[in-house]
Amino acid sequence: MVDPLVIERKKLFEHVASHLEAQILSGKLKPGDQLPPERDLQTRFGVGRPAIREALISLQKAGLVELTNGARAKVLMPTASHIFTGMAPAVRQMLSTEEGHRYFQGARLFFEVGLAREAARHATATDLEALAAALEANRKAIGDRERFTSTDIAFHFELAKMARNPVFIALHDQISEWLKEQRTVTLAAKGQEKTAFEAHKAIYEGIAARDPDRAEQAMRTHLEQLAVTFWQQRTHD
Repeated sequence: MVDPLVIERKKLFEHVASHLEAQILSGKLKPGDQLPPERDLQTRFGVGRPAIREALISLQKAGLVELTNGARAKVLMPTASHIFTGMAPAVRQMLSTEEGHRYFQGARLFFEVGLAREAARHATATDLEALAAALEANRKAIGDRERFTSTDIAFHFELAKMARNPVFIALHDQISEWLKEQRTVTLAAKGQEKTAFEAHKAIYEGIAARDPDRAEQAMRTHLEQLAVTFWQQRTHD
């Protein structure tokens, strides 16, 4: 039997959170503003401290407020990173299944193929210098699994930066984190570090040549090869 008191308390905290969220989204409460003290909020909404605390914690998880011990809650400007970080538990659940892994491999393919095309069309000389430096660091790291992994991520990060869109940067960071197991398993395959580097080199060359089709195909070939290797490694294990 469901405890009615639990249901009522949940309704109270959701009511408080929804009201405060509406004030933030409407601009009545702006980034940097402090919320009223918790005691004042209790009086205003006619609820106890637990409901206020739950409401503030839910707003914190949504990236709308910052909570600091001994200080009043402060309104934040939401970031893409907050949004994607909040998805982590659901993503981990999806990645506990083979189907989930395949879904995210497909999502990464769609995302990074687009990044490669955009980079080939819009990369500046400075962008290309940074990508070339990341590629060289990746080459030098062959044989050192930990360094190769970090330089692998750094190479793809340079592509995300070229889009000059904070959502893409945040999405890249989260995909790298979500698919950490896939990268670890794949790089354990014999010769995979050299294969990955050569793929990165082909991607760079397509971008440097200002050829979107070539850059896209190089990225597609790279990620499809990674997916095949991942499933081969999983089968062997």
